Amino acid sequence: MFPSNAGGATALPAVAPVALAAPTAGSGGFGLEEIGIPGRDYLREALTSCQDPLKAIEDFQIENGVLLPSLRPMLPLLDLHGIKRLDFHNSVLEDLRDKLIAQISELGDTEGKEKDKKLRDLLSKSFPVIQIKEVRPVVMSILKNMSYIEDRYLRFLVRDKELYADCDIEIKRHLWRDNQSLFGDEVSPLLSQYIKDKENVLFTHETGSGFFSGSPKSRRQSEVIQKLAEMIGNHVKLYDMTLQFLRTLFLRTKNVHYCTLRSELLMALHDREVQDVISVDPCHKFTWCLDACIRERNVDVKRSRELQGFLDAIRRGQEQVLGDLSMTLCDPFAINFLSQSAMKLVNFQVEKEALPRDQPVLHLLLRMLALGLSAWDMIETQDFREPKIELPLLVQFLPAMMSLIVDDQVRALNYKFPVEERDTASIIIDHSGPPPDMYDVQVSQCPIATTMAMQYTLQTTRNKDKIGVMRVLGILAQNIRGHPFEDAFLHSLVTSLIVMKDEFENEDFCTSVFDEFFFTCINVDNVNRHLLRLLWWIHPKLPAARTDTLLKVAEPISGVDTVVSLYETLRDKMLSRHSHSPQQDSLTPF
Repeated sequence: MFPSNAGGATALPAVAPVALAAPTAGSGGFGLEEIGIPGRDYLREALTSCQDPLKAIEDFQIENGVLLPSLRPMLPLLDLHGIKRLDFHNSVLEDLRDKLIAQISELGDTEGKEKDKKLRDLLSKSFPVIQIKEVRPVVMSILKNMSYIEDRYLRFLVRDKELYADCDIEIKRHLWRDNQSLFGDEVSPLLSQYIKDKENVLFTHETGSGFFSGSPKSRRQSEVIQKLAEMIGNHVKLYDMTLQFLRTLFLRTKNVHYCTLRSELLMALHDREVQDVISVDPCHKFTWCLDACIRERNVDVKRSRELQGFLDAIRRGQEQVLGDLSMTLCDPFAINFLSQSAMKLVNFQVEKEALPRDQPVLHLLLRMLALGLSAWDMIETQDFREPKIELPLLVQFLPAMMSLIVDDQVRALNYKFPVEERDTASIIIDHSGPPPDMYDVQVSQCPIATTMAMQYTLQTTRNKDKIGVMRVLGILAQNIRGHPFEDAFLHSLVTSLIVMKDEFENEDFCTSVFDEFFFTCINVDNVNRHLLRLLWWIHPKLPAARTDTLLKVAEPISGVDTVVSLYETLRDKMLSRHSHSPQQDSLTPF
């Protein structure tokens, strides 16, 4: 099922067209002579060798017309009404064709060897006329209902582009089964469209809603996922090819959306109850359980035991399964869920005044995070070993994060008091200073700590905690580069900062967000696009002195038309706004 070179480069074999070992359909009389019906060649011979061409044509019409004696007296009546014999015969042909296709479909719904024998006999008699477009649907209906199609027919269909295009998906699955190159050509546009759709959601400026807002089941109802599931059907080999494409593309591009596609495709086949495929995928039960947790936004004790059981059940000799499991866990939706769930448990430990090392479910979540974050390295090196959780993460970083959470709670409580009762100076000194050294050190050294720091930063923005954001945002600036969760984090951060747009009237907040964060990692296209999205929504709140600098820094690095157009529109809006008088400016709605 899963090839030993999982994640390696996939060589796509070329298809060598081979002629069908049967009479060539479409030659001479378009295949009619091959099945015993006089065709074009017969008529040409009759006309060139006869004494009376009109008599030869009449004889041909009588012999090859609709052979019903009761119908023949009606033909002159049709002539009187100006109905051509061709139109009449075509109408009869269409009616008979539809009835024959219906009978073939009924035969295809039956079971047993007798069905297969009848279909094979019908195919051998009808295939020579497949080039006749009017009859082709009958041949295609026979092929569609066959569980096995001989290679000689498949080779003939592959070499003719018109016939291949007319094949139903059921026939194409037979063609793709042993032709990875042909299947790759069909799948490639869908994979590209999938990545494009994900990036459109991440970078669109037209909405302030979040990337993670949709449910897992609604996401896999997308057109691309459903088309891929339809193409695969119940063919294990086609599913295996698709997974190999995804591994290879993930390896080449490091684009984590291929990991999302791997999970969503498997769950789409699960929804369709394609047992032939999902029963042989060793990741199915794990992915199904994780999908249920993401849908319910919770990891209860029962689910955590199931997930841990799947990981612990991987025995010696089956380590390669970790490669596919790591791809499942490298999905940004999985990373977001795991880190968000871990963050909830960290907050819970703060409330209980307990240590993170005493929470077993937290250990499991960090274990799965470690596996997901190591996906690319594992597939690239083919070293299928589960990464260990380093002790400093549990005994240094998470306690340091818990101290930050306590600081946030103290400040929030202080703000609830009347102004005259607030201990402002003490709060600023004791609970608003720089994070502990261990926090900064671990964020720069440990990808799991980086992920948790991202999630904590998102927690502070969702709480609209200005001081909390300013304390920790700058630490992430250089540490998110190349992280699997980078784009998803930047999108979520911008979404939350949009809600805090009023804070951008303050220079200290602008300094933290722009100077200490965005400007330090702006020389890559994706960061630039996230910054443009933020500016689109918050620019009316920005100080006038910020306009020129932001426009200069946010200018697109790439020449993508949509990005350049967005920048130019934004530039005009910002320059126009700050050219207004103060009175006019105050009347401009956001």
